[in-house]
Amino acid sequence: MPDLTKTTAASESTDEQTVTPDAPVDAIAAGPAPGKPRSLWNDAWRELRRNPLFVISAFLIVILLVVAAFPGLFTDANPDSGDQVNHFLGKPELTHFFQADWFGYDRVGRSIYSRVVHGARNSILVGVGVTILVTLFGGLCGMLAGYFGGFWDSLISRLTDVFFGIPFLLGAMVVLNAFTDRTVWVVMGALAFLGWTQIARVMRGAVITTKHADYVVAARALGAGTKRILFRHILPNALAPVIVVATISLGTYIVAESTLSYLGLGLGDGAISWGGDISDATQDIRNNPHTLFFPAGMLSITVLAFIMMGDAVREALDPKLR
Repeated sequence: MPDLTKTTAASESTDEQTVTPDAPVDAIAAGPAPGKPRSLWNDAWRELRRNPLFVISAFLIVILLVVAAFPGLFTDANPDSGDQVNHFLGKPELTHFFQADWFGYDRVGRSIYSRVVHGARNSILVGVGVTILVTLFGGLCGMLAGYFGGFWDSLISRLTDVFFGIPFLLGAMVVLNAFTDRTVWVVMGALAFLGWTQIARVMRGAVITTKHADYVVAARALGAGTKRILFRHILPNALAPVIVVATISLGTYIVAESTLSYLGLGLGDGAISWGGDISDATQDIRNNPHTLFFPAGMLSITVLAFIMMGDAVREALDPKLR
């Protein structure tokens, strides 16, 4: 028969090794002290700060916004005046930084550097303005369709199908061709009129997923009104995919404005645009490529910065990509 004395002693020895006086039973049962709960936005911000893609794109965007808002800090040359006799297709003078001749001159004798600096305002203003308009209007339509369903969902869904069937640039060309004075606001309105459908569909899907969550059902059971449920419970939790799409689309709208200006259907005469300067430079591209390189390069850097920002935001807001 086994020695029960030895077995009991071994069990007591094991228990003595497991439970130590330094670890009270109450503390072990309680577990680790609960910390302050973190929201999706807090986690996303922590991820963004660690992402080099976000840091680089944010740095570029801040510089571009400063250039667009305060072009006088970077150049004092008039972008509309030119000396065709002395500066006809002048070559870049790289020894004079931030001067009128740094990027050379076009065939009218205008400073390319000055036009690149002043052209940032219209291009970025159109991109940011269109993004705000499509996010507000498309987000509202998608939220109504996803939350109420039924008639509103069918109406808005069929309306988005109609707009999706219209080619974006072709539709913008048709709309803008009806205006003789194509200001920044006219171009923004035309692009927003055709570009709200993607945001609406993304918001609709996010709201349909969110409105069945437990906290929304509980709020409705406690008597919360429709307005409170939409703007206090559903909207903050359905906004993440909309922000991602809007950030990436911003660069697309800048390209659309430049393309329309290149075709002569964008901003009207007198407005400085990178697309218009690219169009003017195409006839000199073989012998004087600098007239095309600098406005096209600034357009590419701007669009790339916003696309990089959108990718970084998407990775931060989607836990599956972390």
